[in-house]
Amino acid sequence: MRRTSARSRISRALAVATAVAAVAGLTAYQGVAAEPAARTLAAGSPEGYGAGTTGGAGGPTVTVTSADAFIDAAASDGPLQIQVNGTIQLDDMEKVTSNKTIVGTGTRGRITGGGLNVSKASNVIIQNLTFSGSDDDAINVQYSTRVWIDHNDISDAYDGACDVKRASDGVTVSWNHFHDQDKNALLGHSDDNGSEDRGKLHVSYHHNWFDATTQRNPRVRFGNPVHVYNNYYYNNSGYGVASTEEAGVLVEGNYFENVKDPYHLGEADSGPGSLVARNNQLVNSGSGQTGGSVSTPSYSYRLDPAANVKSIVTSGSGVGHV
Repeated sequence: MRRTSARSRISRALAVATAVAAVAGLTAYQGVAAEPAARTLAAGSPEGYGAGTTGGAGGPTVTVTSADAFIDAAASDGPLQIQVNGTIQLDDMEKVTSNKTIVGTGTRGRITGGGLNVSKASNVIIQNLTFSGSDDDAINVQYSTRVWIDHNDISDAYDGACDVKRASDGVTVSWNHFHDQDKNALLGHSDDNGSEDRGKLHVSYHHNWFDATTQRNPRVRFGNPVHVYNNYYYNNSGYGVASTEEAGVLVEGNYFENVKDPYHLGEADSGPGSLVARNNQLVNSGSGQTGGSVSTPSYSYRLDPAANVKSIVTSGSGVGHV
């Protein structure tokens, strides 16, 4: 009954948004506000493997302030731009469908208690949100393509902070502040999932702040190449990057500070992949382990000098900096 009521409000809001798309104005319905379609919520555009992701651009905009409204907006059909204003308390992993932009308002957009499940979807943007205290993952991406996860603050998820797996492809994870997290960013579901994952799992991780996150920053299976560049690693007590099970990871232009094990091959029962490291800054950190060859990323990109990455990332990552 709770979900039916919210769905009715979303449907009414979207109908009004479509009707007034050519004029200025805002129509509110019990925590759901609909706006004209001309507005594009997401700031900037993705670099790396998620380039070209546009989310809900071209669709109407709704502003949500309740869990009911958010759940039904995220799972609705068609392009939609969802503006989160306030704290959304979730009880589970909630589905995000194709052609969605989900953006927090200022520093007020928060998701807690549960997380977002981007499953069997394409063209999704998640930006400028604070995630905390999920009883599962904060963000899970599976069987999905063209996903951009950008400028979020992510902490204290029971399982993974930001996991990408099960044949997903074309993903960029950028400018996020990860902290207070053990298992952080898994890439690749399991050692026996190669039949789905080979030739997929192309992900770019750039300008993220891995702030004392223990491990999996990321931990990679099968994806080749996976591009990890211009990130700031600080006090990671387990390890920074692990390349396993046929993966090929390029670790480039990062700043590692107080990280005894910045990168290595193999992890737990997973066999070694390949890892190439170049132009990294290692401050009070180990030398890392490399081996094998890695395919060249298929896109152009701008690389900041590693010596400048700490200041660039700490001043520009997370919520409120888009």
